[in-house]
Amino acid sequence: MKLRLLLLCLIFQSLVAFGQDEDYPPARPLGFILPEYYNRASIPFEIYNNLIVIDVLLNRSLPLKFILDTGVRTTVLTEKTLSDLLNLEYARKITIPGVGGEKIVDAFVVNDVSLNIGEIQGEGHALLVLEEDLLQLKNYLGVNVHGILGYELFSRFIVDINYAKKVINFYRPKDFHRKKKFTELDISIEDTKPYLIANLGIRFDDGLHKAKFLIDTGSSHTLLLDAHTHDHIYCPEPNLETNLGRGLGGTIHGYVARVDLLSFSNFVFSEVIATFPDKESYDVDYASNGRNGTVGGGLMSRFHTIFDYANGKLYLKKGRGFKKPFEFNLSGLVVRATGVYLREYEIDNVRENSSADLAGLKTGDKILNINGTKTSELTLDEVIGKLNARENSRIRVEIRRKGEFMVIHFKLKSLI
Repeated sequence: MKLRLLLLCLIFQSLVAFGQDEDYPPARPLGFILPEYYNRASIPFEIYNNLIVIDVLLNRSLPLKFILDTGVRTTVLTEKTLSDLLNLEYARKITIPGVGGEKIVDAFVVNDVSLNIGEIQGEGHALLVLEEDLLQLKNYLGVNVHGILGYELFSRFIVDINYAKKVINFYRPKDFHRKKKFTELDISIEDTKPYLIANLGIRFDDGLHKAKFLIDTGSSHTLLLDAHTHDHIYCPEPNLETNLGRGLGGTIHGYVARVDLLSFSNFVFSEVIATFPDKESYDVDYASNGRNGTVGGGLMSRFHTIFDYANGKLYLKKGRGFKKPFEFNLSGLVVRATGVYLREYEIDNVRENSSADLAGLKTGDKILNINGTKTSELTLDEVIGKLNARENSRIRVEIRRKGEFMVIHFKLKSLI
């Protein structure tokens, strides 16, 4: 199973809203628009670790790649070198705090930038530019990703995401007609983010309970639960203590376990992999809106999804991977891409007592070959796929450790 990279709710939920300066004079239509001679915009996208990546043209001159994220309010550029390259003017500097309120990173607000996405034109946008790229998206996704955007698109259009065909259709609300064979669900849009009520059963003996979830396409996990929000939410046995991903404050630690059931409308999932982050490394104010956790790309990618923020609706149809069993990192390895072309692979973390750990693999090892295939010929998704193919698969890896070449064998094993 692919690495469950938890993309950084930390930045977006600790950030106060900002926009144009009060004295900014709008001389043209602001925000995203679809020219009248189009009835929709069809945008191809790529999927990396359950995350949607689209092409964006910044200031009509710089082609970049951004994650499409329902969990983010303001567009974020993660590399300040890019805004410096365009000589963008920084309106002000802000500090993004982390757990306990200490500073994590400074960021800069840029006003009046253009963001074009295929036929969609965007003028007069505010942009948050991180002074330091702490998220390291390109290393953990294996592709050059430069930023994240979300609400400004979802608030303007009906957003139709076809994960199977890797195409997003953007409709003006007045041009959208509900499609047949889709199930309609009510969602609430709170502080620019979509929320869904679902039934959760940690263990069947406990019964089912209503729970409130943020729908977060910018997180690659399937289900995240906060055990501090309600007595019926807890991390069951058996579970694994592990590295859950990376945020601005560094590694997010916590536990992974299976919950018996998650359901909404007529969609039912059993034996679902859920993550339970430690509060010390993942500090989110759940109490302010009654939220109990999030559903991420690992779940949403099993559907054909249509978001209608204006009317508080989510339309779902089962996708190709709907019945795929839930698994978690069978090898125990977290791998990051390095090098100019992101085709060199280094072990970033080895879960204790995992198959890879017991076989002797260590953090910092360079992976050169997997089961006879040179890793330089593979994408990061393909590397992770081979290292988590299916339980009981035999893996042969060639590595380089401090100049020494080694061959290590192990068998994939699920511990939960």
